Amino acid sequence: MYRDAEEIEREKILLCKMNFSENKLSVAPEMDIMEYCRKEWRGNTPVAKRMRKGYEAVAQKFASIRTVRGDNYCALRATLFQALSQATQLPSCLQSEDFTVLPEKLLSKYDWIKEWQLKQKLGSKTGEISDEIKEYLILLRKKWKNISEIKGPVEKQEACDTLFKNEEEEYSLYEALKFLMLNTAIELYNDDKNGRRVPVFSWLLFARDTSSNPCQLMRNHLNHIGHSGGLEQVEMFLLAYALQYTIQVYRLYKYSTDEFITLYPNDPQEDWPVVTLITEDDRHYNIPVRMCQETVL
Repeated sequence: MYRDAEEIEREKILLCKMNFSENKLSVAPEMDIMEYCRKEWRGNTPVAKRMRKGYEAVAQKFASIRTVRGDNYCALRATLFQALSQATQLPSCLQSEDFTVLPEKLLSKYDWIKEWQLKQKLGSKTGEISDEIKEYLILLRKKWKNISEIKGPVEKQEACDTLFKNEEEEYSLYEALKFLMLNTAIELYNDDKNGRRVPVFSWLLFARDTSSNPCQLMRNHLNHIGHSGGLEQVEMFLLAYALQYTIQVYRLYKYSTDEFITLYPNDPQEDWPVVTLITEDDRHYNIPVRMCQETVL
């Protein structure tokens, strides 16, 4: 019975990928969240029943859902889309004066960063890596600044929709996010080695056999995001710290447990903005939108 449900889910994800690919849409138009639930989870398996309960709980807070293209960038895509949709200013991580020289600065200290993989490009030279990542970071800051300065919510949403229809720019932004994650990982690793206090997730991040240091994290994880793998849970913490955003996730398969609503990080700073995502399996993420009026009040 469970295998059948999993096969159906894999088929749904495949069809979703095909539809998004055909329409070149990274984030689909919104639809009623319970209508989406009824369409996707019609059966009476324990999994389907739990998903429906989960969606009913989310629908108490949000009226609609926007589905996200189901590739290995979906966690980055959903988080960035939500962050830009509500942006009113640049995050502090994008404001520093040396922000654009970050690639050059890190490459001068850590020779292994020359192994960074640039959007399907293998074997790039060190200079090319530094220059291209710099372009990605400049683009990220430019787009974030432009969208944050738009006052009207409708106009802001239209600007986000336009950006996420431009594949070349969109994927460049994800590479910028990944590099910010690497920079944050290096800072946390060095802080821990120097006896400074670090968040608990940092210990977990570097406790893995495949990422005992930032070099391994880059080679075995960050380089694969968007290509052969997505973000693991501990890397959701890293993304949140890199952006200084709290990522709140409704994990539908965890309905009726303490982990149904999970915060990354679980001890966020009070002044960090919050973005909200939905996942059915901790692999693919969608976006809840249109907060219900009673919730706003």
